[in-house]
Amino acid sequence: MKKLFYQKAVRLFFCSLMFWGCNSSDSSPAAADIAAINLKRGAVINCGPTDQQLGTVEFTVSANKNVQEDFNLAIKFLHSFEYDEAEKVFAKIIDQQPTCAMAYWGVAMSNFHPLWTPPLPAELQKGSKAIAIAQAISSKTKKETGYINAINLFYKDADKTDHRSRCIKFEQAMNQLQQQYPDDKEAAIFYALALTAAADPADKTFTKQKKAGAILNALYPGQPNHPGIIHYIIHTYDYPELAGLALPAARKYAAVAPSSAHAMHMPSHIFTRLGLWSECINANLASVNAAKCYAEAAGIKGHWDEELHGMDYLVYGYLQRGDNDAAKKQWDYLKTITVTQPLNFKVAYAYAAIPSRYVLENKLWKEAAALKIHTDNIDWEKFQWQEAILHFTRALGAVHTANLQAAKTELQTLKDLHQKLLQQKDDYKANQVNIQITTAAAWINFKEGNNDEAVNLMQTAAAMEDKTEKHPVTPGEVIPARELLADMLLQMDKPAAALKAYEEDLKKHPNRFNALYGAGLAAEKINDMDKAKQYYTQLTLVTGEFIANRREIQNARLFLKNKFY
Repeated sequence: MKKLFYQKAVRLFFCSLMFWGCNSSDSSPAAADIAAINLKRGAVINCGPTDQQLGTVEFTVSANKNVQEDFNLAIKFLHSFEYDEAEKVFAKIIDQQPTCAMAYWGVAMSNFHPLWTPPLPAELQKGSKAIAIAQAISSKTKKETGYINAINLFYKDADKTDHRSRCIKFEQAMNQLQQQYPDDKEAAIFYALALTAAADPADKTFTKQKKAGAILNALYPGQPNHPGIIHYIIHTYDYPELAGLALPAARKYAAVAPSSAHAMHMPSHIFTRLGLWSECINANLASVNAAKCYAEAAGIKGHWDEELHGMDYLVYGYLQRGDNDAAKKQWDYLKTITVTQPLNFKVAYAYAAIPSRYVLENKLWKEAAALKIHTDNIDWEKFQWQEAILHFTRALGAVHTANLQAAKTELQTLKDLHQKLLQQKDDYKANQVNIQITTAAAWINFKEGNNDEAVNLMQTAAAMEDKTEKHPVTPGEVIPARELLADMLLQMDKPAAALKAYEEDLKKHPNRFNALYGAGLAAEKINDMDKAKQYYTQLTLVTGEFIANRREIQNARLFLKNKFY
């Protein structure tokens, strides 16, 4: 009898621990403090299967059953970067049980978005307010306190410390947490995400990314349908040197979380890295459709930003497959879009990159020189990096139409934008614009007859680009610097050097249309018929049975027919 009583007492004790945080008598936060967070609320939007398929997550917190189910749902959204929907669910938990500290942690995580652009001031304020409440709630476990204190390090002193430094502090705290709780798989998953977020874009050894990948791959066999594991594997290996490692995850993610618009899009990062254009296009067609559905369901005026993000990848994929008609339709459609929400860096990038890609990839120099900046709803003063893309495009267009004065004017504008980014201490974007400055200066020197200086500058630009990874917002540079170097060498009648440059470009950008054609043309000029056949054949395979209207495909097919068939 005593033994039975003891067993019941032990069970009661552990149950009380499990439900302590959200069921305790801990005094609720003041209603005014909760209201000050300005939480997103409303019905959860589903633009996928009706049964809300978002993968499988078990993240146990001190909550009752109903709250636990909602918490798992919010974590699923969080792991697929569906931040608005995640916040809605965390807000629902707060409304039901305002003493649940981890719900406030979730709000802070929803406004962090570590692999996107840094949080806006309003998002930083929201996250800070949520974490302040979470820290003030006493009824939370030691482990939950660790989670809360870790994200607090990101929000702390945001007005004094730069974004990456705070990401590193978060990474270090998550490292300590996962070491303290080695059996907590979510701690390990969020630590892997923190590693990728804190990685140095200039570190070509990929130390943090490889460490994150090792953690995620070790967890994957036991949780093959966990959206965070699969998603973060893709982000962790989203580099030319590592992309092949993420292909299985890329081909599975959309099936694991088909109710996430981001899960539709994210695999295309790897498909783009590997030059798998049909898969890239199909992924983004699904992503764009999901984004349109979301905008309608959410009552968004105009278009959701994720739609334009997917369109940029679509245009890139279409151009690499030689499908000008489909690419042009996307550009024409973009011109009809005058209202987007939220109006952010992704939207500005799409408005700048889509038309620039089309004219540069097709070498439409007259159109490039006259390219107009979209002004209907974009304040370009807020998006200097994106604006620079347009001026870079016009500079190259002016050079190739022999209007060197116009090219120099655009070059000066690039320098002015570069200076503004330096003043903002945005070193990454400043470096991207500096690559464009060096490239434009190289082509101006070339047209002025300064060939040695032109090649030196282009080699410098290509080396700068090789050392820095692309931003996650973009499928790739509007046109790679090393490809432009190869184009210049070919125009200088240096086909052997051009072939080498094209081949280097293809290592980082496999199956790029212009690089394949340029390599075939350069090989043909040095009478290396085997390599010419190799690259022209590859170009026809990339375009497939699709009847393209680009002369390069026609030339490649004619060469192969005359020389080998």
